[in-house]
Amino acid sequence: MKIVSVSEAFAVSPQIQPEDMRGLADAGFGTVICNRPDGEEPHQPDVASIREAAQAAGLAFHHIPVSGGEFPPVAVKAFAKVREEANSKVLAFCRTGTRSITLDAFANIENEKADERIERAKRAGYDLSGLRDRLGE
Repeated sequence: MKIVSVSEAFAVSPQIQPEDMRGLADAGFGTVICNRPDGEEPHQPDVASIREAAQAAGLAFHHIPVSGGEFPPVAVKAFAKVREEANSKVLAFCRTGTRSITLDAFANIENEKADERIERAKRAGYDLSGLRDRLGE
């Protein structure tokens, strides 16, 4: 499991497994967000098994799937709400972490300018520079 810290309160990761949940709780995470649709790839664990393992580990679990490079306003709003209401560290994951960090950039709960969000993603190893116009100021 590769966790990339984006800020003190937020991290992203490629696909995680149900058996990773106890380790996430032990690392101080309190909330997990899955940004993958079920069945996106063969051998991907299903959302129900991840949700069950997260809840057994005492983690809040949210499923906000996005695909095809689309980030609909309803998904961005849901993502922002989870981040704003979390009272501990949040881990969001997808296949590579890119969708998760992109949703975070669109949600912009820190009220940062586009360049600041792009730079924060870059420090975490993700290039969101192509989204500059869509992120606005």
